[in-house]
Amino acid sequence: MKTDDLIAALAADAKSVSSPIGRTLALAVIGGAVGAAILFAIMLGMRADVVSSLSSPRFLFKFVFTLSLLGSALGLMWNVARPGAIPIGWLLALAAVPVLLAAGSIAEMLTVPAAEWGRRLTGANASMCVVLIPILSALPFAALLLALRRGAPSHPMLAGAVAGLVSAGIGATLYATHCPDDSPFFVATWYVIAAAFMAMLGAAIGERFLRW
Repeated sequence: MKTDDLIAALAADAKSVSSPIGRTLALAVIGGAVGAAILFAIMLGMRADVVSSLSSPRFLFKFVFTLSLLGSALGLMWNVARPGAIPIGWLLALAAVPVLLAAGSIAEMLTVPAAEWGRRLTGANASMCVVLIPILSALPFAALLLALRRGAPSHPMLAGAVAGLVSAGIGATLYATHCPDDSPFFVATWYVIAAAFMAMLGAAIGERFLRW
């Protein structure tokens, strides 16, 4: 049987596949997130002023970014776990996340003197950010890769990369409650570097581990 014919046959059987793989992915996301939250509580914990920071637009913007990344990557992952075409709608949703970051950075430029830009970009925890987000992403990442093995992704490299982005969304959301650096400049640089690392790691592993 040709590869195209096999993909078509699997896609035609999507109704019988979608429910089990959907449950498997949901359990992986929930289990990985719980594991990451426990690790976060042991290692870091929330910053002392987290309640008062809820009134800060910059603090809240971090979660607008992390949850947008998590939500769009989750939607894409649910689709690429199964054989068939890549869903353009979810790709566009994921592509909108950098646009959101650009908008936040432009707003920061308009409200902060240029002399402050460099300090806000480097922040106080840049190196910790790019290390701790991947650490907090590790458990969800492993759980999602194992779950995706139960599916039949037509694009294993893409599936692995998206799993990396989902796990980075979980890790970054947790880390954002601890991180004292709230500037969109900081988020657009160091959070993105951490997420890009997880995506590249996922693509490299997915290319081999998720191939069928």
